[in-house]
Amino acid sequence: MKKKVLSLILAALTILAFSGCAAKPATETTPQKTDAEKIRIALVLPATVDDMAWGQSMVEGLKAVQKNMGEDKVEVAISEKLGNAVDAGAAIRQYATQGYEIIFAHGSQYQSVLNDIAKDFPKTTFAYGTGFATQPNIFAYDPQAQEGGYLLGILAAKMTKSGVVGIVGPVESGDAVKYNYGVQQGVAKGKADVQTRIAYTGSFNDIVGAGNLAKTQMSAGADIITGSSQQAVGAVRAIGETKGNYWLSTDMDQSSIAPDHVLASQVYHWEKVVNKIIDLRKQGTLGGQHLTLTLADGTIEFKYNEKLADKVPAEVKAAVETAKQEIISGKLKVELPKK
Repeated sequence: MKKKVLSLILAALTILAFSGCAAKPATETTPQKTDAEKIRIALVLPATVDDMAWGQSMVEGLKAVQKNMGEDKVEVAISEKLGNAVDAGAAIRQYATQGYEIIFAHGSQYQSVLNDIAKDFPKTTFAYGTGFATQPNIFAYDPQAQEGGYLLGILAAKMTKSGVVGIVGPVESGDAVKYNYGVQQGVAKGKADVQTRIAYTGSFNDIVGAGNLAKTQMSAGADIITGSSQQAVGAVRAIGETKGNYWLSTDMDQSSIAPDHVLASQVYHWEKVVNKIIDLRKQGTLGGQHLTLTLADGTIEFKYNEKLADKVPAEVKAAVETAKQEIISGKLKVELPKK
């Protein structure tokens, strides 16, 4: 009898225990995030994550998105130093196989690689730039580098004492050409008798060559110099070792390299591009759009080095600001180089 009573008591306690669990309100427990709820983004770079230029600007943009949305909502994986198309293609394909929803191939040289891979992963979103050609699941992003270049050109023309502005170019193509063309137009607008001299290293990554080219430009009389791509670090360092010469940067603010010599910058806000692609994907658009970065939409910013801002006369700042507002309003259209 005692055993029977004990069994009944245990059975009753068990029922109460399960009833108690079922009765707990849902707000008392927080469900764990699943992989399906997390956006997985991969980035393939031709250079390094800390190149202080094209690559790092995108890395910082992704980090900003991750910080804003939360690390539990956004996963970021990065592969660097993949300038070789074969190696880059292998990394991109591996990320797609692993289920990354959005894959950025941060360079125009990756266009053909993405075209080959994207068709095998129709549910994956790919993006590359600088470019304009798209596919149903490929976005092309395209900084209008000539806009900030134009403003920096006006600044250069009005600030030069020697009457010579130098450009240290990487390869004569893509974003670099647009930027250089914008600078040339800005210089001509700022002061017609100022000379602009352009020379190219023939590489995006030749840091030493860019430094040597900057020295050559200064020897030839240039006291304000600019240029693009990851090789620009070499030029900035060379200018930082001199007195009375200034650098104008693009892609990102490079003033940390030479705080007393980087006068102003054109800054790309990649976080806004990344957020747009995330939103479009959520709406069911996996690609097929050409996304531009402009002064008007805030994805491009003109920024003075705060340490040197007081060296720029008010009338010069006013001229730059007037041109900026004309570009934003559409009154001024900075021309692109003719193909």
